[in-house]
Amino acid sequence: MEGAMQKLNWLCDMDGVLIHGGKMVIGADQFLDRLRATGSKFLVITNNSLYTPEDLVRQLGGMGLEVDKSQIWTSALATARFVESQRPGGSAFVIGEASMHEALDQVGYHEDTVAPDYVVLGETQDYSFDDFSTAIGLIERGSRFVATNPEATGPGPTGSLPGCGAMAQLIQSATGVRPYFVGKPNPVMIREGINLLGADAESTVIIGDRLETDILSGVEAGLDTILVLSGVARLDQINKLPYRPSRVVGSVADLIDEL
Repeated sequence: MEGAMQKLNWLCDMDGVLIHGGKMVIGADQFLDRLRATGSKFLVITNNSLYTPEDLVRQLGGMGLEVDKSQIWTSALATARFVESQRPGGSAFVIGEASMHEALDQVGYHEDTVAPDYVVLGETQDYSFDDFSTAIGLIERGSRFVATNPEATGPGPTGSLPGCGAMAQLIQSATGVRPYFVGKPNPVMIREGINLLGADAESTVIIGDRLETDILSGVEAGLDTILVLSGVARLDQINKLPYRPSRVVGSVADLIDEL
């Protein structure tokens, strides 16, 4: 990965890269400070669709990480931009938190429980049997099925919690319709992030802790990729896959002196 540290644009995953277990990864604040000091542009890019950019700015700030809301790119935002690009001014039935509802409202979408263009599934801490029943009926009648991210689980205070991917499987099993996942590893989310930076693939690197989402999405989008071992990935997993990260480091702290 020769010359990677001279990259001007960075897509930084959040969980496992900048924060982990409700705390800042040691050195993550210095890493972001160094990016700013060297004039590098960056986005914090996350498949987590539970929170708005404003929510995440507050959460990260509480852990000692200074990020502007314009530097946050979530799968909820990417999903809203995707459906708007496909059917401008359309409608959706939404299962998700306020973050998903707000993202769709910002692109001019209205919510519809009768005949929406899309059923949009995001993450929520309050999944409803009635909502799933409505979603299944709408998809059976022709609404298109889109979901924010494919992860089957997410971190919780006492262990793993069911994620969007697991809930999407429930609807898929009932309808026979597979959702279109907009979040990583879909390179659509990566390319939109690059566009937001006003950058291109050659000048951008993605750094993440998941081989099957962060690294795969970077490979498919033509970016250099850095895998950190401060999250979920382990070294012994790398050789089991047909694709590889451009570089592996312990954490973002290992990159500070090279920037």
